[in-house]
Amino acid sequence: MANILIIDDEPGVLRVLRKILESAGHSVTEAPDGEVALRQYEGKPADLVLTDIFMPGMDGIELLVHIRNTFPDARVLAMSGGGLLSRDQALSDASLLGADQILQKPFSTDEVLEAVNRTLASGKENDPE
Repeated sequence: MANILIIDDEPGVLRVLRKILESAGHSVTEAPDGEVALRQYEGKPADLVLTDIFMPGMDGIELLVHIRNTFPDARVLAMSGGGLLSRDQALSDASLLGADQILQKPFSTDEVLEAVNRTLASGKENDPE
């Protein structure tokens, strides 16, 4: 299965995603923000980056732009529950900036697995849904 890097500043979200993804056979690495995630990814690229949008420090949009510029073939799934912008606007921005897929919080186990599977099956050249 895939090696997945999850980035979220909420420990509960990390815990839930880890449980969902590991139960599906994936290997999971976690990061609390974009800066830590970027260092981890540069040291050992993951098959999929699953990132929250709104986080302190380097947020998911900044991380997405950096990954796209440095690792154009990386697969990125952006997720958000909202923030200063509406959830839909943040996810739309992430999609425009190169996220392969987007996922709205709150999400079900099935929604996470479906989004992860679609992202892993897609290539950079495919348009986000």
